[in-house]
Amino acid sequence: MINHSNENVLMDDANSPDVNRKLLGMVSTDFVKVADQLKEASYQIRKRGFSDHPIFAVTREAAEIGILLFAPEDLTNRWMYRASFLQEFVDRRLIGPESVELFKENYKNPDEFCCLFVIHGDFAGFVFMPFPED
Repeated sequence: MINHSNENVLMDDANSPDVNRKLLGMVSTDFVKVADQLKEASYQIRKRGFSDHPIFAVTREAAEIGILLFAPEDLTNRWMYRASFLQEFVDRRLIGPESVELFKENYKNPDEFCCLFVIHGDFAGFVFMPFPED
């Protein structure tokens, strides 16, 4: 699911090869360095009742969303990772109220996939990255 429109309607193209191949390549190498910590953070967000839909903003530049988990270079990573969840995205109108159900329907199992909101240059979109298997 990627939000490209000004109307805050999600398009059902999550992880499409055309849109996300470049992003997946750029983020995946970095993601494996922080995957265990993000998986634990996702579990804690859900366990403590903050949200059933954790979202991790990933960017190389400062972003005003979520709470900073890892700055670049904390774990030899190149990207900044910030913890957030669905309600913050709705409150900030990054996901329109009319798209909440669509987002929930397409949200992948958080025990197996990490929901990343990648911000890179002019692009911002959701990518579901599988957690590495133990």
